[in-house]
Amino acid sequence: MSILVHLYYTGMNGNARKFAEEMEASGTAEAIRKERGNLQYEYFFPKNDSETVLLIDQWENQEAIDLHHATDMMNTIILLRDKYELHMKVERFLSDEAGIPASDIKHIRE
Repeated sequence: MSILVHLYYTGMNGNARKFAEEMEASGTAEAIRKERGNLQYEYFFPKNDSETVLLIDQWENQEAIDLHHATDMMNTIILLRDKYELHMKVERFLSDEAGIPASDIKHIRE
């Protein structure tokens, strides 16, 4: 069962976007993508909120998240969050092992 995490980073004066840009430019985001158990690590920018960045972060299981949280990389992330004075909202979702129900599939265009 994979774990999908939505992290909403919110700041002022474009700081959330600057944070995401520095995470990418520094190679930190790419290093996280290469960690064992990471399935997705992507930043998105809400159209109607220029002060928020959404990080979609997916892991194979809680053990993979715990290993990630124990890395030195977390110190880098914490320092950058502090540098840009960001606040966070977090949502966690567990994968549905049963998959997409047939009643929903008919509404999906591939």
